[in-house]
Amino acid sequence: MNSHLPLKLLIELAQKDVDEAAKLLGDRQRQRAEVERQLEALKTYRHEYRSRMQTATQTGMAGGDWRNFQQFIDTLDSAIGQQQMLLQQAQDRLEAARREWQAQQRRLNSFGTLATRAQAREDLRVARREQKDNDEYAARATRRRADTSPL
Repeated sequence: MNSHLPLKLLIELAQKDVDEAAKLLGDRQRQRAEVERQLEALKTYRHEYRSRMQTATQTGMAGGDWRNFQQFIDTLDSAIGQQQMLLQQAQDRLEAARREWQAQQRRLNSFGTLATRAQAREDLRVARREQKDNDEYAARATRRRADTSPL
């Protein structure tokens, strides 16, 4: 039974690692979703602002106002580009966290397999010992009967 104690400890530690990796994966998923939400908000705002600019252009607008609109749209485009880079980084971190969680899960599964095999070996050893004890008991009983039976 003592040989199972280190394996049990390894399984507990591996489970802790899986739990931590799962927590990190969840955090990364939330971070990616937030970055994506911000990107979509920027795109929506740009679209709305662009529509307002087109409406203002159709009704007539001073050149300075048009430049201000255009500069602001350029600023939004720059912000969208930066947000897209942040989204890619968030996606990369998410994928790395997913790979880490999968690796930790495989490690835990490996320890589980080892534990199952060890338990099977122990069960077989116990079964053999019980069979040997039963055989010895039957042999003694047969000898006793042979010793006590009249010839």
